[in-house]
Amino acid sequence: MIDVDDLIALVRNYNPHTSDAVIRQAYDYGRRMHQGQKRRSGDDYFSHPVAVAAILTEQRLDDASIVTALLHDTIEDTKSTYTEIAAQFGDEIAELVDGVTKLTNLQLNSTASKQSENFRKLFMAMSKDLRVILVKLADRLHNMRTIKSLPADKQAQKARETMDIFAPLAGRMGMQWMREELEDLSFKVLNPEARSSIIRRFITLQKETGDVIHKITADIRTELDKEGIEADVFGRAKKPYSIWRKMQEKQLAFSRLSDIYGFRVICRSESDCYRILGAIHRRWRAVPGRFKDYISQPKSNGYRSIHTTVSGRDGKRVEVQIRTRQMHEVAEAGVAAHWSYRDGELARNPFAVDPARWIATLTERFDSGEDNDEFLENVKLEMYVDQVFCFTPKGDVVQLPKGATPIDFAYAIHTRIGNSCVGAKVDGIRVPLWTRLKNGQSVEVITAAGQRPQATWIDIVVTGRAKSAIRRSLREEDRERFVKLGRELARVAFDHVGRKVSDKALKIAAKTLALPDETEVLARLGSAELTAREVIEAIYPELARQPADEVDHRRPVVGLTADQSFRRANCCQPVPGERIVGITYRGQGVVVHAIDCPALAEFEEQPGRWVDLHWHSGRHAPVHTVSLNLTIANDAGVLGRICSLIGEQKANISDLTFVDRKPDFYRLIVEVDLRDAEHLHMVLTALEAENDVAQVERYRDLGRKP
Repeated sequence: MIDVDDLIALVRNYNPHTSDAVIRQAYDYGRRMHQGQKRRSGDDYFSHPVAVAAILTEQRLDDASIVTALLHDTIEDTKSTYTEIAAQFGDEIAELVDGVTKLTNLQLNSTASKQSENFRKLFMAMSKDLRVILVKLADRLHNMRTIKSLPADKQAQKARETMDIFAPLAGRMGMQWMREELEDLSFKVLNPEARSSIIRRFITLQKETGDVIHKITADIRTELDKEGIEADVFGRAKKPYSIWRKMQEKQLAFSRLSDIYGFRVICRSESDCYRILGAIHRRWRAVPGRFKDYISQPKSNGYRSIHTTVSGRDGKRVEVQIRTRQMHEVAEAGVAAHWSYRDGELARNPFAVDPARWIATLTERFDSGEDNDEFLENVKLEMYVDQVFCFTPKGDVVQLPKGATPIDFAYAIHTRIGNSCVGAKVDGIRVPLWTRLKNGQSVEVITAAGQRPQATWIDIVVTGRAKSAIRRSLREEDRERFVKLGRELARVAFDHVGRKVSDKALKIAAKTLALPDETEVLARLGSAELTAREVIEAIYPELARQPADEVDHRRPVVGLTADQSFRRANCCQPVPGERIVGITYRGQGVVVHAIDCPALAEFEEQPGRWVDLHWHSGRHAPVHTVSLNLTIANDAGVLGRICSLIGEQKANISDLTFVDRKPDFYRLIVEVDLRDAEHLHMVLTALEAENDVAQVERYRDLGRKP
């Protein structure tokens, strides 16, 4: 673990005016709070916050970020509080630590609806102070570097979460080096065989061709010397995951993959960038379609550079990035460059973007009224995109994601233009609306009064803004039809419970269901987003919940003769609501099996023993026992909470057997008495939602006699 003097020295390297006392105070406080805590690897826990702080020094961040890194787990994992941190380190540090704690507590690998809400919270935290996400990214990077100490299932979960969320977020912020490392560390966990295979092929290639990077670097330096240009040249092989992704996208074998090497030329001025580009293109043939000028058209996160791919030595394709020193600093730090220090002062880098403005451009299209699925879709589209730059007929630049169409272009200008789009011209030529736009193209949108978006456009467009606008327009177009249908459905439902539908009743339903007005209730009823039962229950809960006719639990099935006895099969334990069939046994009556029970296979050649059965309609008594296989955390009070949870669903536990006991979990079989398949679904859903339940499933023992 890095000691406090070494950490201060790392900060002092780029900020001689750093506050030694504050960093030392935070170091001592964090070490004291985490005293006695260990990581899964066996190391002292405090080694982790110190490592996170060291990662942030590589980005030359301010003292507040370094102190936050040292304290980022104190509120969550120790007896420390927000108030105590604010008293000792000030409100700014307390807010940052609290923000990181809230991000840590987000369950980002949960269901889609929950995940979208978490993304909203994540972006809210980012909008308050972007340094919160910088600390969180450094925290995730160190955790991924030390992930081997976790159990295999936890490794896979963290790696998938990193690949899906944190790596693309780092890339979107312009921190490409961090994105590549996070992706490669995740790749190592999720597909170690593929990664090892690529590394082995690299080693073989180097043996066959020698040190290609050194040779090409020398070639570039020779060309620059001829032009009298001072610049630094760096070369590297691309990361294994980057190569793997190219192989998958292009469906190419490693031997056919050409541009696996990348080179950077870092010079003094913008004019030198274009002189270097000319020198490289005179020496080597440029690959068509692989040139991007991010100097004249910067990315929204401040990234500037010239990218070109050429056929280099021995015909090998190599990518060359050309930029100035200041551009390179932003390219390495991304949005974090706003807080970077140089020579003890905050760097006044002209290319560093204002974080507040950047986060506003990222989130401006995430309308708070959108449903969860649309919001999540938009977030992921915004985070994963590569960009193309197109022009309006007046010469204005429009940034779009790779693969965007003229429809996306139209919606990027204005929703009204997108809704009324009927065609487009690209570079003066009429093209289909599904055409994929390329860098530098000029796009003219053709509109017509009365035109409305088509449902097929949803599958054509790629931007979240276009998808949301098209869906909104389609909903408005269908709304009148849905309202009319909803009114008829409401009339029938109200008649069924002996009531008359009225605007007053629907207003009460809207208020209870947290909807804007009665028209929205009818629209959702007509579009099947809301059921008539839910509307009735919102106004007359006592009518909606009237019990149906009780079924005699002694004869709950239809199809038996008066003298036939029956019992449920122990192997499949069918319940009302499931399709069933009976098998006759001499002296035992009829045994009822679920229609999909594997045990029925042995009776296929005995059709005479089969009896066609079905359950009585109506409300069944909770007497149908079903076995549930549960895996729960071995912790105080967990079993009690599970039993209470089952009881809350009006289900009775008739038996409970422990199958396996481990230090961290129990596996048990719980016998539960249920009414029907819907009752079973309610119990399973409630258990699945419980944090301390690792797994729950219906237990069917085919070894048990029918």
